Amino acid sequence: MKTLILLALAGLGAQLVDGSLGMAYGVTSTTLLLAFGTNPAAASATVHLAEIGTTLASGVSHWRFGNVDWKVVVKIGVPGAVGAFAGATVLSNLSTEVAEPVMALILLGLGIYLLGRFTFRGLSTGNLGKPLRKRFLTPLGMVAGFLDATGGGGWGPVGTPAILASGRLEPRKVIGSIDTSEFLVALAASVGFLVGLGSEGIDYQWAAALLLGGLVAAPFAAWLVRHVPPRILGSAVGGLIVLTNTRTILRSDWAEAGDGTQWAVYGLIYAVWAAAVGHSLREHRRQAGAPAPEKAPDTTAEDARGERTAEPSAHS
Repeated sequence: MKTLILLALAGLGAQLVDGSLGMAYGVTSTTLLLAFGTNPAAASATVHLAEIGTTLASGVSHWRFGNVDWKVVVKIGVPGAVGAFAGATVLSNLSTEVAEPVMALILLGLGIYLLGRFTFRGLSTGNLGKPLRKRFLTPLGMVAGFLDATGGGGWGPVGTPAILASGRLEPRKVIGSIDTSEFLVALAASVGFLVGLGSEGIDYQWAAALLLGGLVAAPFAAWLVRHVPPRILGSAVGGLIVLTNTRTILRSDWAEAGDGTQWAVYGLIYAVWAAAVGHSLREHRRQAGAPAPEKAPDTTAEDARGERTAEPSAHS
């Protein structure tokens, strides 16, 4: 029962982060399940089964708040589903000894990306209004979907920053569209895992606990997307993912690191993590406190008024 309560709370927290950032539900939840000792394929399968419900609830919530671009959902979601099914099939056929460090490496890479992205760059908002082409969204969706299934998360960490970096869609619609399209990815990945593992490979109680927490958080997350500083949240979550998956790798047969080495690495990560969150906090405060740029005077209107006043004197 204690484990189920912890999973429900983890699902709630992960959905709050995911609904606010457009990423990290799968990465956070899968990292937690691996820490509990679940094998990688079962962990990813359990999380994706829960995500069928959480992404549906999140999509509806984002739609009600006007955060969804349905053209983007279709263009990235369908190829994402194809990539997710393929990724689930690949992971289902890997042995646990090989899959665990491989998944940890993928999650570690995504965590480093999250940490660096939100610490140093924040969110890009240039080029708003320009169309997002299918030739950009199709390969992006396939790669993100494949990584999402094999790594237990990756749809948001790959898809959200890529679309944000284009600057063609306002951030709240990027997040809402990615969260909504993830329903197709989660559904396809779950089918892939059922084909590869069978129903016995999934812990339905754990999936239900994650789902319950996510359902509670989904409407709040869709509302918070306009109010929570994403830069700070992204740095905090990225550091947590880096720390947890580094621990998995150091304890694996690949590294076999001693206690002294492990604690030295943990100390370094803690220091970098604290510095990153502190930097994000300072940058957020600086940007929030910066005065809005003054608008240039409308010289065209002034010139027009001058010309109109000059015209009568010309004929007088």
